[in-house]
Amino acid sequence: MHTAIITGGGSGLGKELGKRLSREGYHIFLLGRTENRLNEATNEIESAGGQVSYATLDIRSTEDIDQFVEGELKGRPVKLLIHNAGVGFFGPFKDTEEDELVSMFETNALGPIRLTRALIDKLDEDSTIINIISTAGLRGKKNESLYVASKFALRGFGESLQKEYEGSNLRIVNAYMGGMNTPFWDKSDHISDLSRLRSPDEVAEIIVNKYKEKDEIIIESKK
Repeated sequence: MHTAIITGGGSGLGKELGKRLSREGYHIFLLGRTENRLNEATNEIESAGGQVSYATLDIRSTEDIDQFVEGELKGRPVKLLIHNAGVGFFGPFKDTEEDELVSMFETNALGPIRLTRALIDKLDEDSTIINIISTAGLRGKKNESLYVASKFALRGFGESLQKEYEGSNLRIVNAYMGGMNTPFWDKSDHISDLSRLRSPDEVAEIIVNKYKEKDEIIIESKK
C-alpha cells in the first residue's frame, strides 16, 4: 500500500485530503502539532475504512523532522508528500511583529523545504509532492505582505523543483486556492464574509481529482 504524508493533517484541508486519499488506497500518515486533533482525524479516517497513522511534529523543528524520518516513518517509501501546514498573520505592514515574520516563514516555507530535503531519497518511484500554497502565492494582497512573501517563497521552491526534476518520475504540483472556511480564521477578523469561502472538503475534492494530471492547480474563492 502506498503512503501519503500530509502535514497539518489534524483539521481543515489536511484532514479532508486524508479522507479522500484513503479511499483511493493510500495509507495516510498525518503530521501536526496538536495530538488530539490528529487523533480525531485518525478516528474519522479509520471509521470510514481507511488505513492511517499519525505523528506529532512541529514543521518548524529540524529535530522533529529528523526524528520522524528516522523513527516513525520506519523506512517506508513515500508515494505522495503534501505540504499543507500553514499559518497566517494579517494587517498593515507597519504593525507586523518579528515573531509573526519568523513563524510564517518557518511554517509556510522553511518547513516544507526541510521536510522535502529530509525525504527526497525516500520518495518512491513515480512519487508526487503537492505544495498547498494559496492564491497568496500568485499575487500581492492588501494587509498580507509577509504572508504573501512566505507563500511566494514556497511557490519559487516548487517551480524550481519542477525544473530540476523535469523528465524524471518525481512530479511537483503547486496548488493555489483562495481562503477556506476552516479554523485558520478562528482568531482573525481579516475575512469578514466567510460564506464566500469554499469548504475544505470541496477544495480537497478538486485537488484529488486534478493532481495526477496537472502541475498547477488554481482554485479561486466563490464569487
